[in-house]
Formats: sequence, structure tokens, C-alpha cells
Amino acid sequence: MEPEISRFILDKDRAVLLVVDVQEKLIPTLPEKAYRRTLKGLRFLLKGTRLLDIPVVATEQYPKGLGHTTRELGAIQPDRMIEKVSFSCCGEPAFLEFLEERGRSQVILTGMEAHVCVYQTALGLLERGFQVHVVRDAVISQNKRNARNALELAAQAGAIVTTAETALFQMVKTSVAPEFKGLSQLVKEFRENP
Repeated sequence: MEPEISRFILDKDRAVLLVVDVQEKLIPTLPEKAYRRTLKGLRFLLKGTRLLDIPVVATEQYPKGLGHTTRELGAIQPDRMIEKVSFSCCGEPAFLEFLEERGRSQVILTGMEAHVCVYQTALGLLERGFQVHVVRDAVISQNKRNARNALELAAQAGAIVTTAETALFQMVKTSVAPEFKGLSQLVKEFRENP
């Protein structure tokens, strides 16, 4: 059976970026090199989605205990910041309300930890009929094996596993798009800065 191609195609008018639980007190538990790569992918996606005028929602898992979103993401300024205690973002009514208000059917999923909150959110979104694109270079777990397993399971469940560059270029679609020049500059910065 052939896959339904439409679920692989990101559309900037249907997409929202979700940044899950990139919080201060979780960061010291992560492998430093992997965290730096993930942070780089997150920054690139945040700048790119802002360029494309895509809504951004971020979550914080029990911020009283785990702290707030890391300042290393810079001025993330999401359209909405949502506190949660459920591992899945879908367990938080405010998150589902945000998606409903925006009328978006695609979620670009990033954050941590890949095998807990990101994975459970992917399943919750898929169950509700959303198209989910998990960004491989913008998710992380303390253990690489757990992250890899989460991506494999998410793909088996129906999520699309992609990369930051693939996702952004897919939404720009053409080199004559007004955003192409800005995205090309972001890519140059992304590739040059380790």
C-alpha cells in the first residue's frame, strides 16, 4: 500500500511549531555535545518559522520544579507559553485550545525529552488527526538510544521524521518565494556556526 503523500507535505499556512519543555533544570542532565546540536536546530527553526509567520507554542513541564525555558533559546517569544503537568501536551486543555483557535492541522514537533513528552505528544496529536512532523535535529533525550527509539516509534505510529532544513525549505516551496532570501541567509548562518 502506498503512503498518503499529503501527510508528508508541510504547508506554512497549516503548520504550527511546538517547542516542548526545553527547561533550565533539565539541561544539565543532557549530553553536552548533543544538547548544543539540538539547541542549534531549535534556534534555526524558531528564526525560520518567524520568517514564515508560523505560530509558535512552547510548553514547560512543572516549571516550579524544573525551571523555565532556557534563556539559550534567546527571545523565543512564543505566541503562547503553556504550563503542564501531563507528559503529553495533549493532556493540557490550553494546548488543544491554542491549536483549535489557530485552525492549524500540522504540528512541527521539537523539544525534550524525545522518549517521554515529545513521543507522548506525537501520539496524542496523531490520535486527534493532526499531521505531525518530528524534527530529528531539534529533539533530545538524556540517552541517545531512548531518543532514537522514540523517533522510530513515532514514525511507525504515523509521524513524519524530518530535519529543520527539510521542514523550512518545504514550506518555502520555491526560490522565488519572498521568504527564500531570508531563509537562505539563515541556512548559511546555521551551517557556518558550529
